[in-house]
Amino acid sequence: MEEHAVAIRQSKKLTIEQMCMTALMAAAMCILGPMSIPIGEIPVSLTNLVVYLAVYLLGTKLGTLSCIIYLLLGLVGLPVFSGYAGGVGKLVGPTGGYLVGFIFMAWISGVFIERFSKNIVLCMVGMVLGAAMLYLFGTVWYVLLTKCPLYAAIAACVQPFIIPDLLKIVLAAFLGRQVRQRLVRAGLIRK
Repeated sequence: MEEHAVAIRQSKKLTIEQMCMTALMAAAMCILGPMSIPIGEIPVSLTNLVVYLAVYLLGTKLGTLSCIIYLLLGLVGLPVFSGYAGGVGKLVGPTGGYLVGFIFMAWISGVFIERFSKNIVLCMVGMVLGAAMLYLFGTVWYVLLTKCPLYAAIAACVQPFIIPDLLKIVLAAFLGRQVRQRLVRAGLIRK
């Protein structure tokens, strides 16, 4: 009985490989997140592409953890958010809901990717639902902080991003599957 309890506790611990892969995906978010195309108050960035890849490669829990690490690094002031910004002000400001929304996006996308890993269409559906939750959370946050009408927030904060985000979803679905298969074959991540 005692051996079983020890085995359960040990199985909940992260391996060195899992910690390294989680850190690498958080680092990729930190590197690609600041690179953005300003199209208004909310720029187009590559962060969500890396979040999708993180959950594809690491699974729901570790992919979401890498996203949380990214947000914590930005919270303490590292310039990892779009436009090389960081700090508490960015995270709790009008567009901070979109940053916090990455957590929900990662979780929802990851659940679909884990459950339907052999069906690329359902994986993309999960990523679309994750993006929808990101839009919902971020837009509600934006409206509450700026007091702007909902239609104006949707026009400024959602509509310009739909096509670029759909392209990132398709890219992540195909790239994520290929990279995951190669990492599994190389023994760097578990099946």
